[in-house]
Amino acid sequence: MANLQLRFLLVSFFTSIVGEAQYVMQDAALMHYMDRRFQSLENRLEKCNQDVMDYVEEFRDFSKRIVSRLEGLNVYKTEFKNEVEHLLTRVERAQRDIDYFASGRDSDACVEVDEDLVEQQQIEEAEERRKIKLMLNASCDNMLTGIKSLKIVKKTGDAHGSWMKDPGKKHPKIYFLNRSKNNVILEFANIRAFMESRNMLAARRVVLPTYWQGTGHVIYKDFLFYHRYGSLNEIIKYNIHKRNITDRMLLPGAGQMPAYQLFPTTKIDLAIDEQGLWAIHAEPDIGGNLVITKINHHTMAVEYTWDTSCNSKNAEAAFMVCKTLYVVYNTPSGGTSRIECVYNILDALNTYEVPLLHFPKRYGSHSMMHYNPREKEVFAWGDGSQIIYKLQTNQKV
Repeated sequence: MANLQLRFLLVSFFTSIVGEAQYVMQDAALMHYMDRRFQSLENRLEKCNQDVMDYVEEFRDFSKRIVSRLEGLNVYKTEFKNEVEHLLTRVERAQRDIDYFASGRDSDACVEVDEDLVEQQQIEEAEERRKIKLMLNASCDNMLTGIKSLKIVKKTGDAHGSWMKDPGKKHPKIYFLNRSKNNVILEFANIRAFMESRNMLAARRVVLPTYWQGTGHVIYKDFLFYHRYGSLNEIIKYNIHKRNITDRMLLPGAGQMPAYQLFPTTKIDLAIDEQGLWAIHAEPDIGGNLVITKINHHTMAVEYTWDTSCNSKNAEAAFMVCKTLYVVYNTPSGGTSRIECVYNILDALNTYEVPLLHFPKRYGSHSMMHYNPREKEVFAWGDGSQIIYKLQTNQKV
């Protein structure tokens, strides 16, 4: 009887153990199943999060591309508008020429009408000159008659570059812009500091947000005006003291060919004279002749444009003095620089005749020549040398 009870207790005990083991195994399977489900959910959430991040990144790239294309469209729109205005100006000029030549083919019976047309044309030209004089609002009537002296201030930097004073200010600061592609201006307190500096560490550095193209930039009334590198015809107005771009413009017709054949890196040459800011460039549509444009330096708007009879072939530089363009020519191998073409905007739109002028005692070439109306000097860069030419002028007869 005792054995039977013991067997019964053992059977009950093992049965309870087996039952608890089954429950434990079921719980473990359930926990394993739940763990796998949570792991699956975490993987899905992680993938979803990664997809969202990828989408956000793609959207940012897309937004940048759209903004860039919109900016490009705005530039193309402005350029197209300027080109249309430039074309309309040329059409008007061509129409005037056609009308003039057509009037010369009329019969003898129309002689009185022809005389009236010629008289009307003369009146219109006189009125045009009057408007230009009012626009320039200056009485400068001097012409260049000679180069009085030459001074080599220093020889530093690369073969090509620019250096200048600000003719719109009384301070004696010197600005040094090395190379035909760069974005760093060096500012010296005066010309003595520039001459005595053995290195460029003493200069104040001004770093531009974009690179310049060529050597045709100018500084006027604390602003640097330069042709932006990588653009066809964009001119930047940069505040040197505040160190920011304040304005920009597209110069119609410019940038298609070098302004001077001997220095192809300069597509737009900016100049300062007694009248303010000018731009000089060459256009293939008129046989490579130079075009001069008067620019309002406040608004960066084109005030007037003249097609000159001076060609860019074998030209190395040019500068403006008293609303007159002086173009300097040389040989491709480098020789004596000389002024062979002069164009005054008020002299019936024809080249003003002056004697052939040579720059003294130099056999080389210039990559930049800029007139300083305050000091009546030409700042030049010739084969890595910084040069000053003093000018001799007389009143035009």
